[in-house]
Amino acid sequence: MTRLSGKSALITGAARGIGLAFAKAYIAEGANVMIGDIDLPRAQAAAVDIGAHAVKMDVIDRDSIAAAVSATIAEFGQIDILINNAAVFTAAPITEIEVADYQRVFDINVAGTLFTLQAVARHMIARRIKGRIINMASQAGRRGEPLVAVYCASKAAVISLTQSAGLNLIAHGINVNAISPGVVDGEHWDGVDAFFAKYESKPPGQKKAEVGAAVPYGRMGKAEDLTGMAVFLASDDADYVVAQTYNVDGGQWMS
Repeated sequence: MTRLSGKSALITGAARGIGLAFAKAYIAEGANVMIGDIDLPRAQAAAVDIGAHAVKMDVIDRDSIAAAVSATIAEFGQIDILINNAAVFTAAPITEIEVADYQRVFDINVAGTLFTLQAVARHMIARRIKGRIINMASQAGRRGEPLVAVYCASKAAVISLTQSAGLNLIAHGINVNAISPGVVDGEHWDGVDAFFAKYESKPPGQKKAEVGAAVPYGRMGKAEDLTGMAVFLASDDADYVVAQTYNVDGGQWMS
C-alpha cells in the first residue's frame, strides 16, 4: 500500500464525502495530503483525524486558489497530484433556471476546475514534475436530464476540459484524466433528493430509493467505491493514460 509513497497531493473540497475518502486512500498509499476546502474548521478537523494538512480554499476566488497552491508547496515542497473535487449541484426545469444558480455552478464546477488545474500545472511545468491531475466529472456529464440542465452541462464541460488539458499538458509529462461517478450516497444526497421532491412531487427519500434501485450493480455507490480509480490514476500504473474519463458507476453508463 505505498504506490504513492513520497508524493504530495492537493485535493479540493475534501473536508467530507468523496474528497475525504480520496484523502484517506492517498494517505494509506503513502502520500502527503493537503485538504483544500472553503470550510476550514471542518477541513482542519478532518485533517487531524486522518493525518493530513488543511488549507482554506475557495475555488471561485483565483487569489484563494493561488494561496492554497502556495501553502501546499510550502508544506510539502511540491505538488505531484491534484484532484479537482470541489463541486455543487442544482436542479430546476429549464423555464425556472435562475442566472445566479447557473453562474454559481459554472463558477465552481468549471471555472474552479480550470483555474485550479492551471495554477497547479504551471507549478508542475516550472519544476518539471511528471504530475497527475484528476478531475471529477459525473455520469450527468454524459447525457442531459430534464431537471438537471445546468449541472449536466457543467460536468460535460469538465469532461471536455479534461480532454483538452490532457492533450495539452502531456507534452510536459503531466497526465490529466477524470473520474465519472454515478449516484454516490452521502449527506449531499439530502439536498439532491429535496430538489426532486420539489419538482417531481415525491415524498422525501423516494427519489434516492429509486435511483439506487436503478443501478445495475444493485445499490448506490459509496465514496470508497471511487478510491481505487483515484489511486490508479495518480500512480505510475497510469503513466500511459491520457485525457480519459473513467466511469465508476456500478454499470449506469457504458462508453
